[in-house]
Amino acid sequence: MSAVATSATSRQHAEDPSVRRLGLVAYESTWHAMQSFSARRDPGTPDEIWLLQHAPVYTLGVAGKTEHLPRIANGIPVINSDRGGQITYHGPGQIIAYLLLDLRRRGLNVRTLVRRMEQAVIDFLAEHAIAARGSIDAPGVYVGDAKIAALGLRVRNGCCYHGLALNIDMDLAPFHAINPCGHPGLAVIQLRSLGIALTTEAAGEQLVVHLKRVLR
Repeated sequence: MSAVATSATSRQHAEDPSVRRLGLVAYESTWHAMQSFSARRDPGTPDEIWLLQHAPVYTLGVAGKTEHLPRIANGIPVINSDRGGQITYHGPGQIIAYLLLDLRRRGLNVRTLVRRMEQAVIDFLAEHAIAARGSIDAPGVYVGDAKIAALGLRVRNGCCYHGLALNIDMDLAPFHAINPCGHPGLAVIQLRSLGIALTTEAAGEQLVVHLKRVLR
């Protein structure tokens, strides 16, 4: 997953986003809800973070290529999304944080926002003694050479939606059928494999604290 930059404006005061906890939800209906929210918002609309998990699904970004699609039939649907980037997998045990933000009001462009999203995940992992890094060439968060969080955004009229997916305690096998984020052979890792026993919900609550901090 990746993002396409947009222009920055001078930073204005913006309140912390409110948080909506949606539980386990279908991808397509949630995506269309984000589109509707973004289409009807005005300059006074408060920003939101949606915390959730998705039922198993592959999503293909606007730059997606057919060679990265699933190589085996596993019954998991593939949905063409309007976010940036290539293909990724979502499933239970992965926390999703969708950021519905007015970038102009926050004085952010997409490149800066992506770096701050990465930093929020890095700081969250550091609290659990896990060293991680972001990547300018392949946005996301990595532990060693393995990807633990994927990022992707859509910007429309100075506002964004979509966000990040952080692997907590999930079945990683569906990643093996694709080229994750368009990178053949890319290893994928999760919090459980690193010895951190957090529920997906608890990890989401910790992550959102760091997201709010980097957005101030």
